[in-house]
Amino acid sequence: MAISAVRIQQRHKSFGALHALRGIDLTVEPGEFFALLGPNGAGKTTLISILAGLTRADSGTAEVMGHNVVSDYRSARQLLGVVPQELAYDPFFTVRESLRIQSGYFGIRHNDNWIDEILDNLGLLDKADTNMRSLSGGMKRRVLVAQALVHKPPVIILDEPTAGVDVELRQSLWTFVRQLNSDGHTIILTTHYLEEAEALCDRVAMLKQGQIVALDKTANLLKNASELQLQIGIQPNVLPTDLQFRVVKEVDNVYTLKLKTHAEIESILASLRIAGISVTEMALAQTDLEDVFVQIMGRS
Repeated sequence: MAISAVRIQQRHKSFGALHALRGIDLTVEPGEFFALLGPNGAGKTTLISILAGLTRADSGTAEVMGHNVVSDYRSARQLLGVVPQELAYDPFFTVRESLRIQSGYFGIRHNDNWIDEILDNLGLLDKADTNMRSLSGGMKRRVLVAQALVHKPPVIILDEPTAGVDVELRQSLWTFVRQLNSDGHTIILTTHYLEEAEALCDRVAMLKQGQIVALDKTANLLKNASELQLQIGIQPNVLPTDLQFRVVKEVDNVYTLKLKTHAEIESILASLRIAGISVTEMALAQTDLEDVFVQIMGRS
């Protein structure tokens, strides 16, 4: 039987009256680029904390590369790298010293060549001898990514790695992470930037109130929820009542309307003409992962 990168079976976790995880069953295969999505409070970070050994579940099992995270925790943690949401760092060391210390936690010495490669790929080489407390928030987040990689773990969890990060770093980070995935590393990503998950991840699990409510290949989720959408800007910015039921979202005075067929566009334009409303911009669009996410989270 092939060993899964991550296997979680019937995981439950409560914090007092809050049932944070409700029987989670999840398997991630080696080499996957996997997205774990959900609104705040859905249980994503709790699940990651259990895998990392930071939180003990109430029941069920969890394994990393076949090693139980409780009974064989040393091996499980050696095989896992986690980039946390919070900016946690030691202010008394330089970037290089921090990475050497992190390496030491895993019994690794004299790995400066690998540390230099990580620093180079993350745009940190010129900050190697800079004290951690002198770095910007974005630079500190890069160091967190570097710390998760110093021991070359086969499974890497990225918990909101680009939150508050500039566009340039985001692009360079994803280039590096894609390369790691191509080299065989399993990547598990949580993010609120759903366009990132859509572009990067082969498969997606969506959590809601501690339960998995969707689990499929990204392409299948998009295909099954696929519908035509019409994006229009109008003047004056008041949509006629008979078109309100079509509204999917409104951003910056541009309405996204759902369609069943292209033929419905004419009736929409006719309704606008009758109401004396002008179209200032118009474009057709397909359903994206954000639309799928909103649909699934909106179900009772």
